[in-house]
Amino acid sequence: MKTKIGKVSATEKSPTTVNEFSFWLEEGVEVKPFDIIKTKINIGGKESTTYGIIKDILHITDSPGHLSSYVSSDFGEIESNYTTQRLRLTFAIAEVIHNDQDVYMPCQDGAIVEFVTKEEVTKALGLDNIQNPLPAGMYTMSNNISVPISFHSDFLIGPEGAHLNISGISGLATKTSYAMFVLQAIQQKYKDVAIIIFNVKGNDLLRIDEPNPLITKEQIQDWIEMGLECKPFENVKYYYPYKNDKDGYFAFTSCDKEALKNQVDDGKAFNYVYTYDNDKTKIDLLFSNVDDPNFTMESIINFISDRPEFEDMTWNEFKDKLSEYTQKGKAQTDITVQSWRKFRRLINKSIAHPIFQESRSTSPERRQISLSEEIKKINKGEVYVVDIAKLEEQLQCFVFGDVIKAVYDLKMGETDRDEDSIPKRILIFVDELNKYASSNAPKNSPILNYILEITERGRSMGIVLFSAEQFRSAIHDRAKGNCSTNIYGRTNAIEISKPDYRYIPKVYANMMTRLDKGVLLIEHPVFRTLLKVSFPFPSYFQRGKDKEQVTDSE
Repeated sequence: MKTKIGKVSATEKSPTTVNEFSFWLEEGVEVKPFDIIKTKINIGGKESTTYGIIKDILHITDSPGHLSSYVSSDFGEIESNYTTQRLRLTFAIAEVIHNDQDVYMPCQDGAIVEFVTKEEVTKALGLDNIQNPLPAGMYTMSNNISVPISFHSDFLIGPEGAHLNISGISGLATKTSYAMFVLQAIQQKYKDVAIIIFNVKGNDLLRIDEPNPLITKEQIQDWIEMGLECKPFENVKYYYPYKNDKDGYFAFTSCDKEALKNQVDDGKAFNYVYTYDNDKTKIDLLFSNVDDPNFTMESIINFISDRPEFEDMTWNEFKDKLSEYTQKGKAQTDITVQSWRKFRRLINKSIAHPIFQESRSTSPERRQISLSEEIKKINKGEVYVVDIAKLEEQLQCFVFGDVIKAVYDLKMGETDRDEDSIPKRILIFVDELNKYASSNAPKNSPILNYILEITERGRSMGIVLFSAEQFRSAIHDRAKGNCSTNIYGRTNAIEISKPDYRYIPKVYANMMTRLDKGVLLIEHPVFRTLLKVSFPFPSYFQRGKDKEQVTDSE
């Protein structure tokens, strides 16, 4: 394919600037938005190369209006030909992203515009000198050049910057698959990192230590081109909500029984429970999404923590004690009976679930554990999958908050562990972030406060949040504002009209409404512009994929 594709065009009404230039295209040349091109600049004998990225493509003729075009076609005859061909051309508008000599002068009219080479792609994007590269995806141009793109890991998992957020429509934006691709790359490249993954939908992430039987040879090659092995996650443990069901291995989960049995036999499946003695201090997490403008729920929680009469009991005894405070004249406190009744109603609804046990069983077959204690034992290179998919939203928030708090305590040195044994970084991945850090979350929500603490100071503590949601505009400003890396999948026209997308060029924003599955736009501090990339097919077992479905092409 030819490299020269057109010439810079500077007109009276559309001059070139230090930030932007236009160029017309030779007949028959195909380009598309996000292609990177180059042109030479010669100022006073100093020659340099300016690199640009195409952000819009237009076609014009010398027709003054659509009526002229209609008349020229024999007054609307579709099959007729123009007697005289109109002057016409296709031109593109490119945004300047780099100059190899730091010469930021407008591109000169008539300068030849060319496609860049593979080596020049990394140079144009500022990726040629990345010290700690981490695969981010495959960038492909119209001239069939494909270049592996890498994050600067210091700006993804710390210490310079941290946190990754992915937004897009469920099923089409492939948010979870991309996050798992990046986490797989991190596990392969960094042995001192631990990963905690929340499974929030069905059995999506409950077999990530099994290979994907549907992956083809071509898809395996995609992993190799990214500099990675195509393999499932290693050192994985699964944590399920407890349920009193022996046939289901005492797990409240959507994981199929055969896979669950294998996990149990391999000693990597556990069931988490909460007892009053061990978890009374976490009651506030049950009220994370409860609007409490007068702080009455908070007052009751503080009252309970201060009174010795609420010590040494079970959940059932706790409910009985609460009932005493719901009787008129029995409260013996400034808190109203109505507030106590609301508190009891919300508490009773939550602790009726089997994960709330009177005591922790020592029976090996029940495999009951304290989730927070397990989190504080996590080692380098391990992956914990916490299943919360079948829990109600209030309990999902409770478990998520418990894990976040445990990670925070571990990294803040509030355990007996030797510092050298603690993972240098702990990565937490959760989908549906809007449940925990929405823009309208109660200001006194303990989970929201933990998330804000992690996003604002986590990079220095070694706690990194990978999150996803359908609509970025629904997330708390401080939570998303502190993410150094933002990924955009396919979304809808209503979403791109929100202020979150104001800084994105209109053409790119409109393209978000028609991105193919598996194609994403990436914003990263080291990249000089938004990039459109694809990524390899998942290497782990996914739900609904049976080994009998494997195609002959494998």
